[in-house]
Amino acid sequence: MTVSDICRAIETTAPLHLQDDFDNSGLQVGRPDAPVHKVLTCLDVTEQIVAEAKALGCDMIVSHHPLLFHPLRQVSCASYQQRCVVEAILNGIAVYSAHTSLDNAPGGVNYRFATIVGLTDLSWIQPREGGGSGVIGTLSSPMSDSEFLSVLKERFGVECLRHTAPCGRSIRKVALCGGSGAFLMNNARRLGADAFVTGEFHYHDYFESKGMLLAELGHYQSECCTVELLRDILTRELPELEVVCTSLNTNATRYDSFQV
Repeated sequence: MTVSDICRAIETTAPLHLQDDFDNSGLQVGRPDAPVHKVLTCLDVTEQIVAEAKALGCDMIVSHHPLLFHPLRQVSCASYQQRCVVEAILNGIAVYSAHTSLDNAPGGVNYRFATIVGLTDLSWIQPREGGGSGVIGTLSSPMSDSEFLSVLKERFGVECLRHTAPCGRSIRKVALCGGSGAFLMNNARRLGADAFVTGEFHYHDYFESKGMLLAELGHYQSECCTVELLRDILTRELPELEVVCTSLNTNATRYDSFQV
């Protein structure tokens, strides 16, 4: 089995033509013809992830967030991206990233996100040919906004949940987008969403909620399900391939509560 085989397996679900113009989904590091025996899946590629792949004997890392968004002006040690590239090459580890190609795909990130929330009857918030951005669906039964926020906190294990103030409204129709989905807020409102859940909002977005509950999980928390999603895609397409999920939490943000 080769790097190309792994790439093709991922792209059965997340074809590269679905990625956004700004993105860099695809093979980041490595030769397409290099052999692969074991793959590590993760959300972010960090120096610790590369070290974990090396320790586990993995020939390839498959991540959600791209290691490389912009061309490198040098390959040295000036940034963590450069250090990751150097370590990956020295240790014969290929790196592939399925970012917005997986976000925008049927059965991709937002479908997995919606399953965790408990939504059915899914449709795209912003459709495009073959896929779309964000999804909207319905809960099996309505719940109060306070109850819905409690469900989100429990199911995603978040330490801190930012949201607009609960006011006793009923939540049944929910829009969501993993990662930075604030750009879909107006579309979600026009589709009649009672709540919109994403990884990140901008400060002033909260002033424009106009009665729609906004809930901000955190970027990492809204997309860490991709680690298992990538594993599931690979084991379905290549059942003979050994695939392991990272054991590391790569979220660089911490949340502390202080008594005032």
